[in-house]
Amino acid sequence: MASARILAGMTVATLETLVDLDRYPLHEPDSAAYLVAVDAARERLRSVGCAIVKDLVRPEAVAVLNDEIEARKHTTHFSTQVMNPYFHTSVNDDYPADHPVNTFLERSSGFIPGDSWNADCATDVIFRAPELKRFVAECLEIPELHCYEDPLAGLTANILDPGQLFTWHFDTNDFAVTVLVQEADEGGLFEYYPATRSAEDEGFDRIQNILEGGREGIHTLDLRPGDMQIFRGRYSLHQVSRVPADSRPRHAAIFAYTEEAGVIGRVERTQQLFGRVLQEHLDAEEQRIRSDVLID
Repeated sequence: MASARILAGMTVATLETLVDLDRYPLHEPDSAAYLVAVDAARERLRSVGCAIVKDLVRPEAVAVLNDEIEARKHTTHFSTQVMNPYFHTSVNDDYPADHPVNTFLERSSGFIPGDSWNADCATDVIFRAPELKRFVAECLEIPELHCYEDPLAGLTANILDPGQLFTWHFDTNDFAVTVLVQEADEGGLFEYYPATRSAEDEGFDRIQNILEGGREGIHTLDLRPGDMQIFRGRYSLHQVSRVPADSRPRHAAIFAYTEEAGVIGRVERTQQLFGRVLQEHLDAEEQRIRSDVLID
């Protein structure tokens, strides 16, 4: 009944109407079902750097999330670039021509920016729910999480229209949380190589093998709408494969969290993904301190 009221636009969305709290009692962190879900996610994150929480979002709510994406799709910043796994687009003469730093592949996709979402929409309700933040933090085995305060990259949606792909890359954040909202008819598959690099080892040989088409060691996920994915993308090379020209688009909501409060994204990456930066990004860049010495 509650989910039906959401679909009819008759009530404000709540966590209970959006998330399957019977299967995943996020509001009862001492319950057996909650602890089982946390333990399962921790095991996967420790072993392969990625956990899937199947069917977290109720089927009726998935339809609502997709409607919200469709309603905001006109604000999507689409871009096509030829880039290396570090989002760089120009040759670096300090490295050989066949090095990962100088290997460039197509990225073509779009992002709905954070300032397109209103505070009472269903997608935002899930993103900001304290219960979900606590659950994800416990899965990641960290004390607490904060909503990413970046005004463009905090809550977003990644769009892969027909013909597009998000090629092999690393994230700048240690982890990413996404919910698949609409799968492509075919293609649009999330693929990754666990622990391709570390803070001490760039893993260039492993990266180049993948960029040249090597498939050994690559994991391909079986994601369905409503599944939440927790992924350590800072150290694992990953991509979303091309959506065929005759397929429907792939839509995924991205919930960006940080361990520290008040974090703002980097100017260069923000410009690439959203086509603009705000004064908050410029101010944060002047104060930024890097947490590692990886290329990016």
